[in-house]
Amino acid sequence: MALPPPDPQFVLRGTSAAVHTLHFSCGGPEPDIPLLFSGSENGFIHVWNLKTHRVATALDGHGRKSVYCVETMGGKDRLLSQGRDQRICLWDLAEGRTSVTDSVFMEHVGFCRCSLLKVAQGRWLMAMAARSLEEVQILELPSKTLVCTLKPEVGAKLGMPMCLKLWQLNCGSQPVLLAGYEDGSVVLWNVSTGKALSQLVCHQEPVMSLDFDSEKAKGISGSSEKVLSIWSLNEQQNLQVYKTHKLVNAGISDITIRPDKKILATAGWDHRIRIFGWKKLKPLAVLDYHTGTIHCVSFSDHSNPWERLLAAGSKDQRISVWSIYAQT
Repeated sequence: MALPPPDPQFVLRGTSAAVHTLHFSCGGPEPDIPLLFSGSENGFIHVWNLKTHRVATALDGHGRKSVYCVETMGGKDRLLSQGRDQRICLWDLAEGRTSVTDSVFMEHVGFCRCSLLKVAQGRWLMAMAARSLEEVQILELPSKTLVCTLKPEVGAKLGMPMCLKLWQLNCGSQPVLLAGYEDGSVVLWNVSTGKALSQLVCHQEPVMSLDFDSEKAKGISGSSEKVLSIWSLNEQQNLQVYKTHKLVNAGISDITIRPDKKILATAGWDHRIRIFGWKKLKPLAVLDYHTGTIHCVSFSDHSNPWERLLAAGSKDQRISVWSIYAQT
């Protein structure tokens, strides 16, 4: 008999709006307080204290326009957020500050979340959708220098970029970008040359979310369809479909592989979180708590495996936090 799915360990309420993005910062040494950052449709970023389950700080920097990406930049005090006001804001939260220190204006109006990659101490690359519909720009932060603009070949008809994932195999290797597009394609780009290395049609509908495991050279993507697409990257840098997994209900907002590469979670339009084993995509659990579309899922970065958490943010204005297969 399979065990019944667990209940959330706790639920965070008080955002007063749909939750569109989540990001944990729990890896610090004691007495560092584990935090969860959430971005909401009403433009607020809430910083949750995971010991008290209460909001420690509320940040307001996006003119009450929906926030759909929040990331820390090397510690809890440096924060990046992206909103529907077409701004990417950099925050300084040290010593209780709540100030935006810099911002990048985006000329793109879609929902494509930017992607961050640390390339050296204090240096980051950021990929973001550009003004021209099909283009992606790569900037260096904090200098905001334009590194390159990735343009599909003439006549490619990929449509808008929908989701982005910057990665590199190891510290010294060349950064690469995986981008999911409106036409259902995933494209691998060489950031140094600005050239596309490989393109694969994974879905019939726009790619809503993707994640990639650089150790196994294997990725996964979801769309508005009833299918997850798993694809791999061979030695020649070619993307190929590895397998597909049929879902019960259509619509995936977000996919994330846990940092230890053992399991992954999907955020469903059907109000459910699904957990799979990453090795064979074996379904492990369906978490049924929310009453609205789930927009985002995120795993915590606790250094102790026993403390690891999964959080999900929903249209129902709640954030569910789960302790799931923490010890595997």
